Amino acid sequence: MTTTAAAPRSRAQRRHDTEQRLAHDVDVWVATASPDGVPYLVPLSFDRDGEAVLVSTPANSPTGRNMAATRRVRLGLGHTRDVSMIDGTVEVLEIDALPREQGDRFAERTGFDPRAESTPYRWFRITPHRVQAWREANELQGRELLRAGRPVI
Repeated sequence: MTTTAAAPRSRAQRRHDTEQRLAHDVDVWVATASPDGVPYLVPLSFDRDGEAVLVSTPANSPTGRNMAATRRVRLGLGHTRDVSMIDGTVEVLEIDALPREQGDRFAERTGFDPRAESTPYRWFRITPHRVQAWREANELQGRELLRAGRPVI
């Protein structure tokens, strides 16, 4: 069976589709690596404030330790045939350091409040510095939407 890929989307359409995922999806794949390069991948709930993506995980989990140590992360939104990849830098915040309104928004949006857990959690604020979006091989060219923190035109 032969399938024909749809025509490639414009960069503006890809940007719009990525913004829609960030606004409406609740979970994101979070890829980290330890300081010695051991990879780790886990799905986490997230919220976005327009500039950064906010996740929370136990401070002593592999993901929490990795993000705190390396301050780097890769996020994957969507399906393998319609993906947005976000590379970002991580700011680590203690669970009581986030303004209450932001924590409340996260809890309402995701249905999970890490502030109520008995295990010590932290917030991880991820600032994107590279964003890519593509569906099929015909969208590999032009997949970068953000490079070095600046929109690609």
